[in-house]
Order: sequence, then C-alpha cells, then structure tokens
Amino acid sequence: MSVLVVIPARGGSKGVPGKNLTPVAGVPLVARAVAACLAASRVTRVAVSTDDGGIAAAARHAGAEVVMRPAAISGDLASSEAAVLHAMDALDGGAGTEVVVLVQCTSPFLTASDVDGVVAAILDDGADTSFTAAPFHGFVWRQGDTDGGPIKGVHGVNHDAAHRAMRQQRPAEFLETGAAYAMRADGLREHGHRFFGRVALVPTDPARALEIDDPSDLLRARALAPLLERGRTPSQDDVDAVVLDFDGTQTDDRVLIDADGREIVAVHRGDGLAVAAMRRAGLPVLILSTETNPVVAARARKLKVPVLHGIDRKDIALKRWCEEEGIAPERVLYVGNDVNDLPCFDLVGWPVAVADAHEVVRAAARAVTGTRGGHGAIREIAAWLLGSTLEGN
Repeated sequence: MSVLVVIPARGGSKGVPGKNLTPVAGVPLVARAVAACLAASRVTRVAVSTDDGGIAAAARHAGAEVVMRPAAISGDLASSEAAVLHAMDALDGGAGTEVVVLVQCTSPFLTASDVDGVVAAILDDGADTSFTAAPFHGFVWRQGDTDGGPIKGVHGVNHDAAHRAMRQQRPAEFLETGAAYAMRADGLREHGHRFFGRVALVPTDPARALEIDDPSDLLRARALAPLLERGRTPSQDDVDAVVLDFDGTQTDDRVLIDADGREIVAVHRGDGLAVAAMRRAGLPVLILSTETNPVVAARARKLKVPVLHGIDRKDIALKRWCEEEGIAPERVLYVGNDVNDLPCFDLVGWPVAVADAHEVVRAAARAVTGTRGGHGAIREIAAWLLGSTLEGN
C-alpha cells in the first residue's frame, strides 16, 4: 500500500509573513508537520510542495522530499488540491499512489495518530475520503432575519434559538480542523476535490484544533505548546550543542555589590558538574551573555568553555557562532530566562526556559525545567541529555 503525504507550503502569506517557517516551540511550522507525518506508521512517503527555497531547505532538513511548485499554482487563489495533484505527478508520474494525504502545516499540533487515523478510515473502513474533526458543542449564530422567526436581527444556525435543547439532547457536531485529509488517489484525480464518494470524519482532540491564519493564532499556539507538549524533553540525539545564558539561568538573578562596587553572584555546583559532563560527552557548550561583568568570563574559565559576553544582539552572535562551528541552529539547545533571550529562542531548535523565567519566555519555550535558575537548572537539563551517564559522575 503506497500512502503519500503532501504538505503544501507556499512562501507567500499575507496574514503572517513567512508563516510556514515561523517557529512554534522552536520548530518551524513546516518541520513540525513533516515530523508528525514521518512518525505515522501507515505513511510511505512525505513530500512538501513549495515555491520557496527557504521552505524547501527546512523541509529537506526535517526529512521530507521536496517538490518545487510552479508559479501557476502558487498564488493566493491556487487550491491545495492543485498542489497535491502536481506533487503526485512529479513524484510517481501519475501512478503508484493508492492513498494521498493532504496535511496543512498551519495546524501546529497535528499528531502521527491523526495522520494514521485518516489513512485507516480509507484502507480499513472503506471510506473514499476522510478528514480530522473536533467535537463541537457551541451554538452557532448568523446575522440576518429569518422569515416569521420570533427573533429579529440574528438567527440560530445549529439550534432553535427560541427552544434550545441541552447539550446532551443535541446531535453530536464536529468542527473540521483543517489539519489532515486523506483521499483515494484515483478519486482525487477524477473529481479534482478532496471530498467525494463516502466521506468519513476522524475525531481528534479539540485542545489541539488550531489553525494559524493571523498573528493572534500564532500567539495562542506558542502559549499552548508548553502545555500540550510538556512531556517531551530532549535527549542527546536531538542536540549538537548547548548554549547557556548567564544571569538568571546559571545564577538566581540576584547581584551582591561590595563597598568597592564589585558585583558578586552565586552559582550552583551541580551546574558546574553538568557542564563538565556535557563536555566529556562531546557536546559543545557556550556561555552567551549581554553582561560585561568580569564574573561571566571568570565562570567560563572555571568551566573551561568559550564565552561571548557584552553582546547587544545575542541572536546575531549565536548565529555567527553556529556558522563558525558548523552547527545547525535547529540542533542547538539554548537556555534562557528573560525577554532578551526570545530572539535566540526563535533561532534554535530547542529553546528551554528555567522554571522561574519570565512568563512570556516560558510560553515560548519548547521545554521548561522544574528547577529555578541558579539552583541546578543546568544540571537538570544535562540529565535530560545524558541520563544515567550524568548520574554516574
């Protein structure tokens, strides 16, 4: 059984410029979609259809095949079906695919089980097309009078506005999530549209039903990500380098000043042990700080790691360091605590916030420690990466 996933991802977006490369929890939307599809057990191939070189590079890095889409089907009015049909022809010459799955990367919380579910509805249950849908219990209203109705100005669409039944008495309703659609490939070619023949809906978790169409949707997605993906912490297989902020991350963000104006901070011995263990495991570690305080350089010397401090634009410095070291930013774990760390969060694949970080920073993080900055948060992160290797040191 050949099951092809096609992820349309144009470069142009008016609502959210550069939307398909915009990160949620540190991962570009297109890469999140690719990862979910590659994890699905019933998928044979995953391809991204795009007209944009940056999206193509991100898709390949995430493990997808890429089909470059011609301009004729890349505009605002081009249909997703046109992109899917073009990708099918480009990949298999019009034959070989039994089921094709259309996945929208604007649904950031798509799961592998969602993808497997729409495929199973066709291969196991005999549907011709299927789509993800979330249970919906809301009362829908539409503006405009209805002839002879008791209420003027608006009217109920899915309910009798004058005699509303309790939720338990109403028929079950579902909201199309826009995340995944599966179709028999020959039927799609015949009809040119995703809905034909026997259509099945595949219920999905309503908490994950979110489409990113404007900046407010993106803010919601970034706020939800730490809650919906809380159980996921990185392992050493996910990370090629670790970059550490200093104040508030390796310290408790307090500064003591003596009579001569010298600043003194407190660090955690467990964090020093963690940095040494990561270095022994072959993980490059960098300290990156806006502070010019000599204590930052002194701590770096103690830990035997490089340091960049007195930096105004930490994200630019981090990008340059990655280029010099030959490390992909998507493979970097960056630990921060305050709003000046957010540009670096947008750059790396694993943005991590310490437990007492600013709430905006925690919301933008892909993972959050259970330990406060300066109290062993770096040791906790090292335990994620090294596991028993760290515990034995």
